Amino acid sequence: AAFLILLKYMYSDEIDLEADTVLATLYAAKKYIVPALAKACVNFLETSLEAKNACVLLSQSRLFEEPELTQRCWEVIDAQAEMALRSEGFCEIDWQTLEIIVTREALNAKEAVVFEAVLNWAEAECKRQGLPVTARNKRHVLGPALYLVRIPTMSLEEFANGAAQSDVLTLEETHSIFLWYTAANKPPLSFPLTKRKGLAPQRCHRFQSSAYRSNQWRYRGRCDSIQFAVDRRVFVAGLGLYGSSAGKAEYSVKIELKRLGLVLAQKRTRFVSDGSSSTFPVWFEHPVQVEQDTFYTASAVLDGSELSYFGQEGMTEVQCGKVTFQFQCSSDSTNGTGVQGGQIPELIFYA
Repeated sequence: AAFLILLKYMYSDEIDLEADTVLATLYAAKKYIVPALAKACVNFLETSLEAKNACVLLSQSRLFEEPELTQRCWEVIDAQAEMALRSEGFCEIDWQTLEIIVTREALNAKEAVVFEAVLNWAEAECKRQGLPVTARNKRHVLGPALYLVRIPTMSLEEFANGAAQSDVLTLEETHSIFLWYTAANKPPLSFPLTKRKGLAPQRCHRFQSSAYRSNQWRYRGRCDSIQFAVDRRVFVAGLGLYGSSAGKAEYSVKIELKRLGLVLAQKRTRFVSDGSSSTFPVWFEHPVQVEQDTFYTASAVLDGSELSYFGQEGMTEVQCGKVTFQFQCSSDSTNGTGVQGGQIPELIFYA
């Protein structure tokens, strides 16, 4: 099928790509030195790239020596690490790619999730090699990759409920790690001891000042909403919100991110504000990939009778590092928030 796509392109200049055959087509285009078709394949892969296929595409992009695609894969894997590690695609990668991912300093994931993913990969690898799926064989196929997981950076509870009961560690290793957590005189360990740096979230602040008046701006369970677009792909991780202007107060909150009316992420939670004009972060379960030059809608519904701070002197365009945000009013907004003033002062994102 891939070779027919190659021939069709060479004879008629038509490029007809599909998700099932694009990798094989890229292989053919590289093999027969057809750079225009290879570039079209890479562009196709970049646009279809998401957390569930990022690890597989990373291994392929390394194989095909496509540095731009590799870089794009890393952007997705770093920002949406837990989704990428839990995907079926992660279990399909080769050992070298596993090693590179587990070594990665910028992975935005809990170490317990990394360990769980490594075990899932080991189970799949045992099946590929025709070995019985036993703890001993999982350890065998992992080899030195097991010692790249930063087990000591888990909480004691995560370790006790997960890795300690996996049977992949020896009794001696399990005993040493428990001692490492609890004893004053810590034993030496074969696992890395420092936490991953992860990614530092950036904040796009859209107001130049904040204020409060004695009779203005309550959160009353109505929707505050704003539309935004970016000039390069980012991952929106949450919203920064204002709290009470009348001392300490607790709010229940629902935040939402939509594109063309479709809900991409939603989170219900509670937060306590301390009465200051600071913003309070509310995070989505997982960062959401936001494409360039498309408008998205960020919404917040807060319930709490206290008067709240609100933003003033809003900007239609904000430059944050290499990313430019554009803002426009949203028809979903029923509590008065717009570009010039109101709520949702911050978008929290990775880029």
